[in-house]
Amino acid sequence: MTLAMEKLQERVGAATDGSFGPNTARAITKHFGLSAVRSAHLLGQSSHESGGFTVVCESLYYSSAERLCKVWPHRFKTVEDARPYARNPRALAENVYLDANRGKRYKLGNETPQDASTFIGRGFIQLTGKSNYRKFAADMGLPEVMTDPSLVETDYAFETAMWFFEANNLFKLADQGVNTETIEVMTKKVNGGFNGLQHRIDETNKIYDWLT
Repeated sequence: MTLAMEKLQERVGAATDGSFGPNTARAITKHFGLSAVRSAHLLGQSSHESGGFTVVCESLYYSSAERLCKVWPHRFKTVEDARPYARNPRALAENVYLDANRGKRYKLGNETPQDASTFIGRGFIQLTGKSNYRKFAADMGLPEVMTDPSLVETDYAFETAMWFFEANNLFKLADQGVNTETIEVMTKKVNGGFNGLQHRIDETNKIYDWLT
């Protein structure tokens, strides 16, 4: 159960039990005026990204250097490289999210170490980086998000996911239908790769069945 899901359920008129199921999926779809196919893609990807709508804030605490190497293989080539960042989430955030430590194509707008540790992944599709928070806040008329990013964990977890789909033209992609090929392309755009592809396929198809 999550507070974010409870607040979303209250907003859309579903039973506020904090868990995600067919009735909540239908209520979300109706409340936001989504087609079944658009909602299935949005909710399917969101479900995977948030661990079934239970994880709304990224954890950068890793208990071992070995685990860091598995999760961030391109960042940490050896266990020795990763060792200073195990059990040190602030240092890890600076290493992976500070613009000065990222390639020119992958800037997040995090100009200071404080930015890097403040604007970590939140919401059902892990809004990350000061630039993305700023764009979301401006587009949605929610300036308070910049001073209190935790609002993305509680009040706007679903809205950030919808915003991400809108901002990246993913609803138009979703209109191609619920099929493996479209889910693969969708996953690449959401994830940057194909991590958890089969689970994303399963979730999207399951939710589509609920809605139809």
